[in-house]
Amino acid sequence: MRKDFSNPALIIIDIQRAFEDEKWGIRNNLNAEDNVQVLLKTWREKKYPIIHIQHLSDNDHSIFHPSKPSSDFKDVAVPAENEPIFKKKVNSGFIGTGLEKHLKENQIEKVVIVGLTTPHCVSTTTRMSGNFGFETYLVSDATAAFAIKGADNTYYSAEQIHNVSLATLDNEFATVLTTKELLQNLAEEIKA
Repeated sequence: MRKDFSNPALIIIDIQRAFEDEKWGIRNNLNAEDNVQVLLKTWREKKYPIIHIQHLSDNDHSIFHPSKPSSDFKDVAVPAENEPIFKKKVNSGFIGTGLEKHLKENQIEKVVIVGLTTPHCVSTTTRMSGNFGFETYLVSDATAAFAIKGADNTYYSAEQIHNVSLATLDNEFATVLTTKELLQNLAEEIKA
């Protein structure tokens, strides 16, 4: 079934240099940023709305502190001059940022979410987007996760974390699609 993708906003979450730090460990979807770049190029060509979310910490020891180069956007996702940046201090792109107001003021009802990381800021923002009533799409191969040890010291691979995170979001808070599926839907929207 074809999805309606007229005037969707691309929300790019935390594509920042801090996630290149070795402290995070093993990551899946090493081509996630490449897929984000493909989507960003497509959105810019179609003049669809693009929104950047940047995590900035108040803790001056954090690699996300604004005084550190690691808090900067990666080259593949540097915002263009006319693209809004919402700066957050918590996992959700909606809390303390004005994102919800911006979407509503611009009559944006559909959002496509990409970025880092799947179980944290991407998941939290996706959940809130769905709860706020936005038609939400999450691009599975344009986000990524890191391996995590649970409270009981069980090791969960990056792929396990990523897949379970997507499974908890799909059909409840969002529709999960691949980059290819999303681009096919956009192409069909233009033909319609």
